[in-house]
Amino acid sequence: MIQLSQLSKSFADRVLLDHVSWQITSGERVGLCGPNGAGKTTLLKMLAGLESPDDGEIIRPASLTIGYLPQDGLTYAGRTLFDEASTAFEDVLAIRRELADIEVRLADASLPDGEHETLLTRYADLTERFRQDDGFSIDLRVATVLQGLGFSKDDFERNCATFSGGWQMRIALAKLLLGRPTLLLLDEPTNHLDLDARNWLEEYLSSYPHAVILVSHDRYFLDAVVTRIADLSLKTITDYPGNYSAYVTERDARLERLRESKRRQDEEVARVQAFINRFRYQATKAAQVQSRIKMLEKIVPIEVPPERKRVRFSFPDCPKSGRTALDLKGARKAYGEKVVLDGIDLHIERGDRVALVAPNGAGKSTLMRLLAGVEAPDAGAREEGHQVVMQYFAQDEASKLDPALTVYETLEAGSPVHMVPAIRNILGGFLFSGDDIYKKAAVLSGGERTRLAVARMLLRPSNTLLLDEPTNHLDLDSKDVLLEALEDFGGTLIFVSHDRYFVERLATKIVEVGHGQIEVYPGTYTEFLWHKAHGHEQVATDLGHFSDTKVPRVPQVLKVPRVRFQGSQVQGSGVQVPVQVPARGAEAHAEKKRADAEERRKRREAEARQKRIADLEARIAEREQAVKDLEAKMAAPGFYDDPEAAKTAAAEHQQLMWDVGDLMNQWEALQEE
Repeated sequence: MIQLSQLSKSFADRVLLDHVSWQITSGERVGLCGPNGAGKTTLLKMLAGLESPDDGEIIRPASLTIGYLPQDGLTYAGRTLFDEASTAFEDVLAIRRELADIEVRLADASLPDGEHETLLTRYADLTERFRQDDGFSIDLRVATVLQGLGFSKDDFERNCATFSGGWQMRIALAKLLLGRPTLLLLDEPTNHLDLDARNWLEEYLSSYPHAVILVSHDRYFLDAVVTRIADLSLKTITDYPGNYSAYVTERDARLERLRESKRRQDEEVARVQAFINRFRYQATKAAQVQSRIKMLEKIVPIEVPPERKRVRFSFPDCPKSGRTALDLKGARKAYGEKVVLDGIDLHIERGDRVALVAPNGAGKSTLMRLLAGVEAPDAGAREEGHQVVMQYFAQDEASKLDPALTVYETLEAGSPVHMVPAIRNILGGFLFSGDDIYKKAAVLSGGERTRLAVARMLLRPSNTLLLDEPTNHLDLDSKDVLLEALEDFGGTLIFVSHDRYFVERLATKIVEVGHGQIEVYPGTYTEFLWHKAHGHEQVATDLGHFSDTKVPRVPQVLKVPRVRFQGSQVQGSGVQVPVQVPARGAEAHAEKKRADAEERRKRREAEARQKRIADLEARIAEREQAVKDLEAKMAAPGFYDDPEAAKTAAAEHQQLMWDVGDLMNQWEALQEE
């Protein structure tokens, strides 16, 4: 479909691609991966024809159509949302306009017979073309894609100029998907999507009939969509069949083999160089020396990427909070006439790991601000538990950084004294290395400021964390640093994230926000999705328990699992099913239903706790094995001949022992519960 032939690209003395040959065939879905600055965006721009290579060529067939979605910068105005999205079918719409024009002309009784016949023939030809191009389903296709990406029907007639930057990028993505180019180039398409929209896009791209190349920092999204990973590093592209998880395993194995080859090459070069140095001035060895010099000149040094430093981090110690961390009782919050939350009851206990999920604009951030105490509820109450030490990471946390401080000073300012030695490691984990740590916060980009704000949060002691989209602008390595730190965090965690992998790894309880209300689902995000998909079956089962009542048939449109009983009405989300309930039986049934629900809740919480215990036991075993291996290494003869290495090993040993102690405390607390 598209082929790179001996392609080269550089900026000044920085070479991104060096005589690279690569190709993609029709129907492939390729994930483009590589370290920051390797040239992924530049490669997409060259494929899209927006930049030119320094050397080589890009071979494209004449029939190839290309759609490119940049990370940001696209804006639309002057049309309604629906009309703007419909421009993806401009050719088909032109046919529809011509058909309408012909219909008007055919209605003219004074039209000459010859022209009438010509117009009828033209009308028949255009109608067939319109049918072949699925013109009759344009409106349905546009509505399906727009709703899949999170737009409501009320948005369809809004002017595009009224949408914010993130929604503007959704409009651009909608137009690309509707246009169905034969090569789709997507640069971070999930940056502006919530979880529901990401799940929809996964399914859409998985069945996309043409080729796709995408860059994404969402591991779960890559695993679900791509069939091949193209690793852009060391000025070349290396292909790995399979999804992202398979790529990580194979890449690490390949790098290990490459490092071993590099080690053997260095040893051989050192041996040959030693021979040359020893016999350089002996006449009897002159021929052998010259032979070895020529041999060294022919050796192509094996280039190995710098080893990614594995940052291990533990939160600073903080006293435990009481059993109850936070409570909202009857909380209500409105902005003008818009009621965002109404009568919310939410109980958060110590050790809970709660993910707030909902489409954008449903009230997740508002609920987070109420929990954090940043805003007070208009009605109801917020109660904070005993000895709660809280940190709140807002979406705009990066804007609160002091612009006069350097990167290093920003972390040092709020850090406990005993955590200062860890600052450089943390900064390295969030891609601040070398002289970057001396940059002023004022000159950092938006992504760099977000990474710095997250790093600052990790160094402050707390037992309750509230994080509102902390993974925005983080690359995969930085996400791993944050994820591992939060997995080992022993306190209470409440967070909002649109990264499915992040939510799946951390959450043991899901709170769904919507229509001014919340629903609490104990368990993981996968279990939450299962419950959402099968909830309507449970509704029918519950209604079937009325053995002495004539219950009307539940209509198929009832798909919402949330059901409340009020008087003689069973109420769902926007649906009411009248039920004639005898007064005596209703109370007994309601009591039984409450008891069953409570039992299910306790069972799910117990299962989630057992899962957490098993996870902690696995991590404890892993770290204990690491301690054992390190102690064996430290006991080896000659180990302390290198004081620097010995000092590093001792520090690592101490850190591992702290990790084991912290994990054991968490394990004991869960066992007590």
